[in-house]
Amino acid sequence: MVHTGAVLSMTGIHKQFGDVVALRGASLSVDRGRILGFLGPNGAGKTTMMRMIFGLVHPDAGEVSWNGAPVDADIRLRFGYMPEERGLYPKMKIAGQLIHFARLSGLSKADATDAVHHWLGVLGLGDRADAKLDELSHGNQQRAQLAAALAPNPELLVLDEPFAGLDPIGVESLSDTLRELAESGVAIVFSSHQLDLVEDVCQDVAIIADGRIVLSGGLDEIKEQSTRRRLTVDVDGAPWIPDLAGVEIVQAQGRAHCIVPGDAPVAEILAAAEAAGSVSRFAFEPPHLTDLYRVAVGP
Repeated sequence: MVHTGAVLSMTGIHKQFGDVVALRGASLSVDRGRILGFLGPNGAGKTTMMRMIFGLVHPDAGEVSWNGAPVDADIRLRFGYMPEERGLYPKMKIAGQLIHFARLSGLSKADATDAVHHWLGVLGLGDRADAKLDELSHGNQQRAQLAAALAPNPELLVLDEPFAGLDPIGVESLSDTLRELAESGVAIVFSSHQLDLVEDVCQDVAIIADGRIVLSGGLDEIKEQSTRRRLTVDVDGAPWIPDLAGVEIVQAQGRAHCIVPGDAPVAEILAAAEAAGSVSRFAFEPPHLTDLYRVAVGP
C-alpha cells in the first residue's frame, strides 16, 4: 500500500530468526492524519514489523523510512510506542516515571511535566498521578501506558493491542482519543484482533499472513472493489439461506449470514425469502472487515 501522503513507509522487509522466516518482503505505509489497522493471525509478523520502526529489530533486507528518509535515532524521537508487553514499573508512581520517559524523548523537564499531566487528565487519570501503577485497575494501567506513548507529542503513534482488556467505556474513550489525534495530524497504526473495532475506528487496513502483506488500502475502497457481497436475511425470526450457486455460509457472533457474488439476483432472492415466510431483515451490502480478513488469511 503506497499513498502519496505516506509519512511512514516500510518497503520490501525481510526478516529471519534462525530457521524461522518472519517477514517475506512485506511493505506497508501509514499516512499523516489517518489510522491504519494492522491485522493478522498470531505469529504472522505484526509485532516484528512494529518493533522495526523503533530499531528494536533490524531487517535483513528492506527499508524503513519517514518522509522519505531512513529512520534513525533522531527521527524516532518523533514516534510514540505502546508495546503489547507493557513496560511501566509497577511499584513506581505514574507521573514520575512518565516524566522520565518523556525526557528520554527529548523534552525538557518542564515540557515533559506539562505533557504528562495533560495526557493523564485527558485519559481520566489526573487524580491518580501520584499512585503507583500496581494500585490501578487493568484498564487504568492501559491508560497510563498510553499516556507514556503520547507524552512526547508524537507525529507517529504505534500501538500493539491497545484495546486488550478494556471495558466498553474504556474502548469508546480510547477510540475517541485516537480519532482526535488523527484529526490533529498524527499518523496512527495499531494492531488488534477485534475486527469490529478496527472497522469502526480505522480508515486504512493492512493484513499480514505468513510474513507477507496480503491485503492493504483504504477500507471503504477495498469493500467497494470486492466482487463479493454480504447477504443477511431473517425469515420468521431466523436466518434464512437462499438456494443460490456460489453461496458461502458464514457463522459469526451466534448467527449466520451469506457471502454471495456481487451480481447475485437480489430481487429474485427477496421474492424467494418472502415466499418462505415473513421477512424481518434483508441486507445486501459490501463485505465487512471480518469477511475480507477471513478470505485474506485463508483457512
